Amino acid sequence: MTDEITARAGRAFYTFDGRIFEIFSSHPYRFHVRNMELEVSGPDRKGRRTVVVTTGSPEARSTVSTWHYTAEEWQRAQGLEALLEAVRAAIASARAGGSGDA
Repeated sequence: MTDEITARAGRAFYTFDGRIFEIFSSHPYRFHVRNMELEVSGPDRKGRRTVVVTTGSPEARSTVSTWHYTAEEWQRAQGLEALLEAVRAAIASARAGGSGDA
């Protein structure tokens, strides 16, 4: 991947360049695909979704960051689902021995 992907959800701005996943909000976050797990759950009965990023090696997880989205927020967050899919694909590629530059 060579192009940056961006999305906006509420007040947060998300960006992914193939290796680094960043979230710019009141508390900015920066994650590298070789040092993270990403889970997206939902939608539940009310359409809510949860995004969880866990950092650290698989043997020694260190931090967990969680974001919750209502159905309306998820609908308005154009491009977020595609960005998160790109992050998950890059994580899988890095785990499979790829360069992490999916």
